[in-house]
Amino acid sequence: MDKSLDEVIAARKTQRRRRPSAKAQLLGNTTSPATRAAAAGAAGTKAAAPATSAQPADKIIVSNLPSDVNEVQIKELFHSTIGPLREVTLHYDSTGRSKGVAAVHFQRKGDGTKAYQQYNNRLIDGS
Repeated sequence: MDKSLDEVIAARKTQRRRRPSAKAQLLGNTTSPATRAAAAGAAGTKAAAPATSAQPADKIIVSNLPSDVNEVQIKELFHSTIGPLREVTLHYDSTGRSKGVAAVHFQRKGDGTKAYQQYNNRLIDGS
């Protein structure tokens, strides 16, 4: 051994290459979001946020429903005001009570967006 321990460690630091993570290998993305944000900030560019309605939706999630609302009532409302439905699923807890959340699937693309625009943050039935 003709090198000191400090010299061996210093030489290994420069020789060592970090292997990309499994996620980076699968996705082909080796930079972290923080690194990309810092690079974008340093370059003075600002990326625009994607629009929420860029693509027409055919599914919506309805929340804050009263516990006495059933699937038939949800189907009637959206079928009569928006358009034909593929499926309505009301979520229940382990005791069988409604959680007040329903997934509504429409047959046509864009009907979900239409329903969202019409009913988002609105009281449907005042009773």
